[in-house]
Amino acid sequence: MKKKLVSMLLMAAMLAMVIAGCGGNKPAEKSASQSAEKKPVVIAYTPWTGYGSLFVAKEKGMFKNKGVDVELQAIEGVGDRKQALVAGKIQAMAASLDVSVSAAGEGVPMKFVWAFDSSNGADGLIVKKSKGIEKIADLKGKEVAFHRGSASHFLLSTLLEKNGLTDNDIKAVDMKASEAASAFMAGKVDAAVTWEPHLGKAKAAGETVLATTKDTPGLIADVLAFREDMVKNNPETVQAVVAALAEATDYMNKNPEETNKILADAFKMKPEEVAADIQTVKFYGLKENLEFYGSKEKPGAIYDVGKRAGEFYVKLKLLSQAPDLSKYIDDTFITKVK
Repeated sequence: MKKKLVSMLLMAAMLAMVIAGCGGNKPAEKSASQSAEKKPVVIAYTPWTGYGSLFVAKEKGMFKNKGVDVELQAIEGVGDRKQALVAGKIQAMAASLDVSVSAAGEGVPMKFVWAFDSSNGADGLIVKKSKGIEKIADLKGKEVAFHRGSASHFLLSTLLEKNGLTDNDIKAVDMKASEAASAFMAGKVDAAVTWEPHLGKAKAAGETVLATTKDTPGLIADVLAFREDMVKNNPETVQAVVAALAEATDYMNKNPEETNKILADAFKMKPEEVAADIQTVKFYGLKENLEFYGSKEKPGAIYDVGKRAGEFYVKLKLLSQAPDLSKYIDDTFITKVK
């Protein structure tokens, strides 16, 4: 029986060779690994203008010119982005540094390879004038909408702590940033932590922007985190993405009007709204990235902010311990951009 089985396998192998040989001038089919390389790199993001370089690089063909096909996917929920990265549904995610640190602390295998920006007034706390909220201390006992475990939460807790309060002193309402803004505008909550363009819209409606990231410089920064296996097995792809983002940021600085149009289309906004939004964001190009990451001898601000984020999530009991940032912060790719 075994001899018969071996004979059948040999015949099948010979037949396969004959069929392959009869293919004439047809190109050989690609292997599974080669086909996998053709799949687009999916990068998840939460909708806001701080990730503008992703859309400029996509629209202006910078990713393709670097030899990589990138697909952008909007995923606003923090937990949803983390799960998608773990499951391999996406290869990278754009997120605030604190959120990325929390993901690392949860064991998500990832590397922070690029910094998009830092918020300079783009994130903030809006409050109802009718509720008599004139200072942070007045939030005690009030309903505040924010996305738990997100950059908005990190900002709120920092503001509360500076004014002698904690999360326990407010009535927390867990909502994504856009939903929090909508609930606030509808009068369903007393206050909300969100970002532009929602801050501007609230102000235009006569409400109060009580505090923004101008009051906490450097606290909220955004990074691109790739799956660790992608960094290890396809470093050239990661390098291409980082190089394209560096080029895109340079383009944005030199071509503001064209940039505003691209981002307006991407986020369904008016170009003038985008122009107002990006005034509250400090975009990081290659020079700023090198400064932000620093060196082994002189670590940059990414380590300090990352450490504060880790401590915040441990205090919140969302993490049992802060992650070792040296295992996740990777400056390899920014140092190789020409």
